Amino acid sequence: MKFMNMSERAAAYLERITNEKKEAFGAFYRLLIEYNQKYNLTAITEEKAVLYKHFLDSALGEFLFPPHAKVLEVGSGAGFPSLVLKILRPDLSFTLTDGVGKKCAFLQAACAALGLQGVEVIHARAEDLARDGKYRGKYDISCARAVAAMNTLSEYCLPFVRVGGRFIAYKGGDETEIKNAANAVRLLGGRVKEVIGYDLPEGYGGRTLAVIEKVRPTPARYPRGNGRERKDPL
Repeated sequence: MKFMNMSERAAAYLERITNEKKEAFGAFYRLLIEYNQKYNLTAITEEKAVLYKHFLDSALGEFLFPPHAKVLEVGSGAGFPSLVLKILRPDLSFTLTDGVGKKCAFLQAACAALGLQGVEVIHARAEDLARDGKYRGKYDISCARAVAAMNTLSEYCLPFVRVGGRFIAYKGGDETEIKNAANAVRLLGGRVKEVIGYDLPEGYGGRTLAVIEKVRPTPARYPRGNGRERKDPL
């Protein structure tokens, strides 16, 4: 794992989030708290914790997304990292997916309230959607944060990525599960390009970005479906 000192980058993003984009992120936070009372979107609700653990952490992977990339996010939930990245990078286009209808309702409400264009929200399980030719192999980037273990997550995400594109996983500070997923990544047509470790400011914890390059098409039998991605990981 390559450890990256993110202090300067973090300071720059905090400036954008709390000043340049203060209105948008303030509105996003208020929506998150409002909908969280009904939909249980996140256990993290204290304003400073949301700033660091959700907003800043999502933003710190932004440099891995090429200009005008077409991105699909698996398990979008409350919109991390997708909506944070969209606020900061209007050039990115997003397809947000989640198997829970209430979370999709929140994502749609947030996009409408924040005036975000170029975002499609789909209520579907990734293992089902990945078998649809409209979505399979059509994206520059597939990303996910706090959805599943890396081997399971790779089976969900890599089928959506075109050859030459990337799967970007936002993970915790322990890279063990990324190492343990090496065989799954290979079977699914990927190659680990780099694993980047960093610390959030003010002791908010260590994080890891796993960057998987798509080097060949994912075999048609993946994802396997019927919950086998979680029950019997590759």
